[in-house]
Amino acid sequence: MNKNFDRYAGVLFLAVAAFFIIESQKINTASYGSSVGPNIFPLGIGILLGILSLRLIYETFNYQKDEMEKEKLNYKRFGIILGSAVLYCLFLEDVGYAITTFLFLVIGFQAMKRGKLLASIAISASFSLGVFYIFDKLLNVPLPSSSSWLGIL
Repeated sequence: MNKNFDRYAGVLFLAVAAFFIIESQKINTASYGSSVGPNIFPLGIGILLGILSLRLIYETFNYQKDEMEKEKLNYKRFGIILGSAVLYCLFLEDVGYAITTFLFLVIGFQAMKRGKLLASIAISASFSLGVFYIFDKLLNVPLPSSSSWLGIL
């Protein structure tokens, strides 16, 4: 735990939460007569993020001296995850949701904790294919698909 890092992260997340809440008010609230419109999800995420960031800021004032030992920041792990996130954004449309999400999750899981490769592959595959199936097949919400060049989904 690093008190300064946690405090700055809490303030940054609080600003992101405020942005979500403000911008969600600009989204149309009506959705074909339903009381739940498309603005509810971003508004809920913003409120939840705001509450959690306020708690993080509050907890930084309660850190004990022995809890605040210096941690060595792992720049290599951060670089791997940041690089894979950038590549995920770049290749999402061309390669498709299921494959890019699967690869991003496997790389992310392995960057965070080496080992258990089969478990990482199983979790990544079930998540990416499950979300793809729910949105694309059940809800008829199209996600970027690689089925045009692979023919598997």
